[in-house]
Amino acid sequence: MSNRLAHETSPYLLQHADNPVDWWPWSPEAFAEARRRDVPVLLSVGYSSCHWCHVMAHESFEDPAVAALIDEHFVAVKVDREERPDVDAVYMEAVQAATGQGGWPMTVFLTPEAEPFYFGTYFPPAPRHGMPGFPQVLEGVRAAWRDRRDEVGEVAQRIVRDLSARTLAVDTSRAPGEEEAHAALLGLTRDFDAVNGGFGGAPKFPPSMTLEFLLRHHARTGSAAALDMVQATCEAMARGGIYDQLGGGFARYAVDATWTVPHFEKMLYDNALLCRVYAHLWRATGSGLARRIALETADFMIRELRTAQGGFASALDADSDDGTGRHVEGAYYVWTPEQLRAVLGDKDAALAAAHFGVTEEGTFEEGASVLQLPDTEELFDAARLASVQERLLAAREARPRPGRDDKVVAAWNGLAVAALAECGAYFDRPDLVQAATDAADLLVRTHMDWQARLFRTSLDGTAGGHAGVLEDYADVAEGFLALSAVTGEGVWVDFAGLLLDTVLARFTAEDGTLHDTADDAEALIRRPQDPTDNAVPSGWTAAAGALLSYAAYTGSAPHREAAEKALGVVRGLAPRAPRFIGWGLAVTEALLDGPREVAVVGPGDHPGTRELHRTALLSPAPGAVVALGEPGAAPVEVPLLEGRDLLDGRPAAYVCRHFTCDAPTADAGLLAEQLGAP
Repeated sequence: MSNRLAHETSPYLLQHADNPVDWWPWSPEAFAEARRRDVPVLLSVGYSSCHWCHVMAHESFEDPAVAALIDEHFVAVKVDREERPDVDAVYMEAVQAATGQGGWPMTVFLTPEAEPFYFGTYFPPAPRHGMPGFPQVLEGVRAAWRDRRDEVGEVAQRIVRDLSARTLAVDTSRAPGEEEAHAALLGLTRDFDAVNGGFGGAPKFPPSMTLEFLLRHHARTGSAAALDMVQATCEAMARGGIYDQLGGGFARYAVDATWTVPHFEKMLYDNALLCRVYAHLWRATGSGLARRIALETADFMIRELRTAQGGFASALDADSDDGTGRHVEGAYYVWTPEQLRAVLGDKDAALAAAHFGVTEEGTFEEGASVLQLPDTEELFDAARLASVQERLLAAREARPRPGRDDKVVAAWNGLAVAALAECGAYFDRPDLVQAATDAADLLVRTHMDWQARLFRTSLDGTAGGHAGVLEDYADVAEGFLALSAVTGEGVWVDFAGLLLDTVLARFTAEDGTLHDTADDAEALIRRPQDPTDNAVPSGWTAAAGALLSYAAYTGSAPHREAAEKALGVVRGLAPRAPRFIGWGLAVTEALLDGPREVAVVGPGDHPGTRELHRTALLSPAPGAVVALGEPGAAPVEVPLLEGRDLLDGRPAAYVCRHFTCDAPTADAGLLAEQLGAP
């Protein structure tokens, strides 16, 4: 017998549709039911590839006795944080304020007015490691609601007041400059792990946005320190267990400081962001390792995450069947020496163990090892290694596969569009450009309505009912602009403009700050507003970047002014928290460099046009925008192309920045000089 979640489209909610708990989706009806019954709301927030969400579901939500306790005394509401990031953000802020930490599953008890009064994350089924058992928590909350209702109400109201009083003091009157960029570089240098790469200690997350800032800072200033941090971090991640050495693609994070043991879930957003970072590292250095990782990650996304409709699924689970019926984290990816011998025979198993760091003791659990890639490739025969890898991959394909969350999230698909379009252009892979185009088509066809409003998610080609948040508008616009630069199709600039006009109209406050939800979105206990990066660029700074690029394509002063105001937040955060404002710093680099505007004009099939276009795309100039058009085209699709013509009958490139243009050139070498670092 299923519950109300059986009618939802979120794969995470559907995972709970057969629980004995009488779950409700987040809805006014759920809170009306709590008021009618005069009981609190149990809010449980998670996502489909979350390991501890699965654990708590199995231990508690699938237990009939626990379910009966929940159903008798609470209205239970289940939320997919990826589908409703606004709900997640508001209550996660409360959890972190109350407990000093957060995570998923997130467990919050609310009044029927949606006011939080008791918080936690994962609760075990019985007391363990100083944590109360979940039945104990339920009984305690029930007793407090019954016997100390006034106290509960006062706590809830105080929490809401405290949250409402939290305001961001942002000076939007001045954009960040050299001082902030330099302070951020110093701060990152202090946090840099010179031994293992990355920043800080365990657990260690891929610092995608920070790496993009450092690459842009190096391109603009020539800073060797910035490039060194990028190279060391990217090599450490690529050789570590966080990277899938057989199938490509990155796991969510490493539980240690050495990138050895990952939390095995694979997210679309991590792989899209890192694919782009490694492609940009190759662009800056010509690194063969960076090129390989960028392409393998792009191929992973298409092979493992692409949906039948041309979009990209959200994630692969960390857990899978280990072949004995147990659902185990990492089972699909790890190897024992015995498993290597079974596939490869003794001689090649010994080579594989040495090459991938598989030991008898193991680097993970139960004697298993996560495959790594020590810097010893030159010690082994390349053809033999290729054979070993091919056989191991084939053997792994026969294992039970991790589950996939097929939900298409607009923002994350925007990130994938940008990464695949650029990789396709850099590495002469038209199939990757086509995949980016197909995903962009799906976003327009399924996620955008006629008013240029976005739906956050879709499943099987059908849009979900939840409104897009700021990061959706910003990242989709970013993807469209990157796709236009690669394909020369100006319609993508137009679509980006429609989305960014919605950002200006619905998400931007009078003082230039940005909200995560639209002004006509569902009212929560507070309107979320967060300029800091998490696993993805903050919607705030992603919007600033897209607005800045769009202004460069169109000459729109309102869009540039909005970008500069939004970047005011970087001034306060760059000196003290640069790791958490990485995308804002990357956009600041674009602002400081112009950004440079490149118009390439010529017949599309002319070798000279293609050479100039490729040279422009390969420029490391931070945030440079590239427009490609036919001479004499009417109407002109992108304003940046207005008035541009051939040069003595030859394809030409025009470079401008800060309202000043260089002389047009038909020479790709000269164009490269114009676009090089000063």
